[in-house]
Amino acid sequence: MVELAGKSGGNLVPLHDWTDDRGWDNVHLLWLSQLLDWVQPRLPGGFRAYIGSVPALTIDTTNGRPDLSVRQWAPPSNAAQTKAMAPDREAVATFALDPQRALHIDFHGQLIAATELVSPRNNKDRPSARDRYLGRYVGYLRQGVHLLLIDVLPRPSGFSFAESIAADLGLASEPAPPPCAVSYRVGESLPEGGTLVATWTRHLQVGQPLPIIPLPLDTKQAIEIDLEETYQQAARRAYLA
Repeated sequence: MVELAGKSGGNLVPLHDWTDDRGWDNVHLLWLSQLLDWVQPRLPGGFRAYIGSVPALTIDTTNGRPDLSVRQWAPPSNAAQTKAMAPDREAVATFALDPQRALHIDFHGQLIAATELVSPRNNKDRPSARDRYLGRYVGYLRQGVHLLLIDVLPRPSGFSFAESIAADLGLASEPAPPPCAVSYRVGESLPEGGTLVATWTRHLQVGQPLPIIPLPLDTKQAIEIDLEETYQQAARRAYLA
């Protein structure tokens, strides 16, 4: 199923220059929300869209909730049991819980597609962060999850997640410096080895409206995401328009 809708009334909002990323955190959250609103009514039966966090990607979960059963445990019956539950050591770790969130689509509880908006402080500010998130994006594809990656942040100069993904997977690709949007469809495994991966690359330009790009649901179904419409609504809500 491929859906395409017209833009809402009013003037188009061109892509801002995010070399100065002040204000991006607000737009990031609002754009993700607008993408969710765009996708939800266009999904075929059995598919569900929701905003998920990093733990939903790194552990086996369904519908954005951990695959855990909840039981009510009785309190310890004596002081000895309480003492046994005390940790041997408690210290401050050098990492913080990752606040990054993404748009997930599942089919009957199985994650099948994701949309990621690259964020400067969480994704690109340090080499270690770039490596970690590159592993996350590649991990989607290696697990058969279709991915739409949107990166409108030109810094750091000379670095591209899209090009790094292509290099990691051995994909032939054209140069794709940010700002850009790339959609990946993971297909079937080939008899001679490897997996068929289809890509759609959209080069974005500051000061110009954004294009439409498909978000695959499987090898035959996709939703066409209107990046301009969703960005336009997010920019208006962030008072950038």
